[in-house]
Amino acid sequence: MKEFFDNFKLEQGIELILEYGTPLVKALLIFVIGRWLIKRLLKLTRKFMLAREYDITLEKFALNLIKWLLWILLIISIIGTLGIETTSFAAIIGAAGLAIGLALQGSLSNFAGGVLLLLFKPFKVGDTIEAQGITGTIKEIDILQTKVVTFSRKLAIIPNGPLLNGNIVNFNSEGILRCETMIGVSYDADIPKVLETLRRLCTDHPLVLEEPAPVVEVTENAGSSINIIVRPYTLTDDVWTVNFYLQKNFKPALDAIGVEIPYPHQVEIHKEG
Repeated sequence: MKEFFDNFKLEQGIELILEYGTPLVKALLIFVIGRWLIKRLLKLTRKFMLAREYDITLEKFALNLIKWLLWILLIISIIGTLGIETTSFAAIIGAAGLAIGLALQGSLSNFAGGVLLLLFKPFKVGDTIEAQGITGTIKEIDILQTKVVTFSRKLAIIPNGPLLNGNIVNFNSEGILRCETMIGVSYDADIPKVLETLRRLCTDHPLVLEEPAPVVEVTENAGSSINIIVRPYTLTDDVWTVNFYLQKNFKPALDAIGVEIPYPHQVEIHKEG
């Protein structure tokens, strides 16, 4: 009888080992292999993003997002291997994702905009842009917002969703800018001589580029003056230096050739009674 019970217990032990031990071994193997695959995939993704020179902010976010998604999938696979129903887990995760999406609808729009900004790089830190009615220099690009320092040294924070969906003017993308200003001269002036003087005024400055060449042309015969447009090209960082130089030297250059810059005159007429 004792031998019978001993055999019975041994058979039960073997059945328990086969019933629960095999899934545990499978789950352990899935965990070990899955963890190795996650590390390998993250390493390859990091190398890919470094080769493409993606922004460091996007790189960190993308790697964390991929890591958490892969770990969730691995945990669900392990739970399924142990014989636990995973449908309820998937439903809970889906419902939670839907609730979070509805609650953070605006933030998700900014988040998507931030990812696309960091991915396609319409501008970078240090660029001067005009967007959403704001002109300034990019200080920081976050995943939800972009910080811009205006010319008056104010910090503007622009949500990435509206920023991406609106017009963006990047003053640094081409490396050069056109400095444009207009000057009016008297109708008595020798126009070819004036054009030559203003053209020489541009080319004499070392920051004005030879190519594209400065444009100096008559643009309008106005009521009291002949208006001349002056358009030299310079590097982006030098545009204000060239502009201030032109404004300061227009009058001395024209005075030197005897050309008057018209200005409003007021005439008083006194009538005797």
